Amino acid sequence: MERMNELGFYTLAGGATSPRVLLDEVAEGEALGLGSAFISERFNVKEAATLSGAAGAATTELGIATAATNHNTRHPMVTAAYAMTMHKLTGGRFSLGLGRGIKPMFDAYGLPPIKTAQIEDFVSLMRRIWRGEVVVGHDGPAGHYPLLTMGPDYQEHIPMTFTAFGPNSLALGGRAFDAVVLHTFFTDETTARCAAAVKRAAEEAGRDPAEVRVWSCFATVGDHLPEDVRLKKTVGRMATYLQAYGDLMVRTNGWDPEVLASFRADPLVAGFRGALDTTATPEQLEHVAGLIPEDWLAPSATGSPEACVEAIEGQFALGCDGVILHGASPAELAPIVEAYRKRRPSGRFDHLAANPAGRAA
Repeated sequence: MERMNELGFYTLAGGATSPRVLLDEVAEGEALGLGSAFISERFNVKEAATLSGAAGAATTELGIATAATNHNTRHPMVTAAYAMTMHKLTGGRFSLGLGRGIKPMFDAYGLPPIKTAQIEDFVSLMRRIWRGEVVVGHDGPAGHYPLLTMGPDYQEHIPMTFTAFGPNSLALGGRAFDAVVLHTFFTDETTARCAAAVKRAAEEAGRDPAEVRVWSCFATVGDHLPEDVRLKKTVGRMATYLQAYGDLMVRTNGWDPEVLASFRADPLVAGFRGALDTTATPEQLEHVAGLIPEDWLAPSATGSPEACVEAIEGQFALGCDGVILHGASPAELAPIVEAYRKRRPSGRFDHLAANPAGRAA
């Protein structure tokens, strides 16, 4: 099976009830020829380290990345050891992916907000530890640590991925990480601007921009799926984003903030407990659909498999190096992937490594 390293998927997309589903999904994704599986983390049955190990053990070729975990929920040595274990387990197919986290959740759990300087300092620490350095008396934005080392027997480069949203994050991704994952439902203008910002930051840092892979996280929901499923994966997912960080979504895409205010003021939304894409009924989602403009949902792959493929191809034209077919399992993506394979340009992506943040093969 031809490996399409320019395409990825999220395993356990949305609110998974059983982590064992991952085992089937990564096997199906690998069999389809998808390049990478991305693992998001929730503090329930989606703990990223456990899922990463399962994905690595259940596959032989699939790239694997956390997109994302947070650097401040584990001690640096725990994270460094986790990544090194995955790196060795998978023969270099693993990328440690970090993100800022969601502020309301961090506030609820008593976790401090993550600052750009902390992430950059943490990345530097990981690189040094994986190179076999002995870090003594570190006192920086990521914290104070008397000693950090896993010994001198390691000389490894483990690719790192960053999920980025705002300008500071995009610049950080370009100068310090090996890959950047953009957010779902970015307009074409936002996607092109963000991809260019990452590449520009890489160049300004003296790096080769081509070595920093930019992934579009592109909602892919074909019309072969039942209507209630499509509603959950489009309207439900967008509504959940607006619940969690709507101001950032609106500001980034240049949308009308009054629409967001109306969404939040709606009695169903204001009184809803939990994520709308997880627990809302189809009837409730139908109501929510009336609160979200169609053009907010438009940056996605919908319709027939052929129409989805055209939309996916458009993401490459905007400057992305890869497309995560977001919100659907490999089984749900199968007709779209097969349609894409028929139109895939020969040789265009042969340079891409299986690791979603890996350097050119």
